Amino acid sequence: MAHIIVVGNEKGGAGKSTVSMHVATAIARMGFSIAGLDLDLRQRTFGRYVENRERFMEKAEIELPSPKYFDLPEIDPASLQEGENIYDMRLSAAIATLEPDNDFILIDCPGSHTRLSQVAHSLADTLITPLNDSFVDFDLLAKIDVDGEKILGPSVYSEMVWNARQLRAQAGLKPIDWIVVRNRLGAQQMVNKEKMGKALERLAKRIGFRTAPGFNERVIFRELFPRGLTLLDLKDIGVKQLNISNVAARQELRELIKELNLPDVEINF
Repeated sequence: MAHIIVVGNEKGGAGKSTVSMHVATAIARMGFSIAGLDLDLRQRTFGRYVENRERFMEKAEIELPSPKYFDLPEIDPASLQEGENIYDMRLSAAIATLEPDNDFILIDCPGSHTRLSQVAHSLADTLITPLNDSFVDFDLLAKIDVDGEKILGPSVYSEMVWNARQLRAQAGLKPIDWIVVRNRLGAQQMVNKEKMGKALERLAKRIGFRTAPGFNERVIFRELFPRGLTLLDLKDIGVKQLNISNVAARQELRELIKELNLPDVEINF
């Protein structure tokens, strides 16, 4: 069976699609077959990222290791049995089609709570939650006191993940490996950054996730999207000398893939 990676966070602007594309492309570059689904049916940032990549490759007449992107199949409402949800059936049909031919399936979830996102989390073998390094984003995981020191209880997103874990346990599936990725970290050790780190450490022990460093804020990520490229493609498109920022960003990606600890994955980039 394919290993299912879900990239989820119920808040927009945390870099989910950037993380999704870079993780998926890194896996493809290591020789694995990987399919991608975008559950944000309106905005489709991850889907458009892959489409941009396909157009760029066609125009440049090159072939780059890439995830295979699929839209959710349409389901005839008349075919549903009583009590069946059409979104559940669309996602189930996609997974059933993709599992036999792929080592990995990556699902990018929308930055809001939807039925599709809820179901996808229950399918996750690995859950990646990108999080901006601020207490505004932290509030999605847990409620804290006014000093940012004491955790008062889990918040909406953590409760959804807990429900997904319960569903997996009832179905006899292995537990979700949940990794919270600290994105857009500042270069300096500021007081807020230190408080965030300590709060995440306390919460990780309490509700059961691991933390991993993500990507610093870099202009390169905004420049890559229109061509559908990732940091790993630069040399293939003729960039002979990477600048210091790009080298550092590649190292951040390498560290992230290492921390995910995906099955049979050995980093070779």
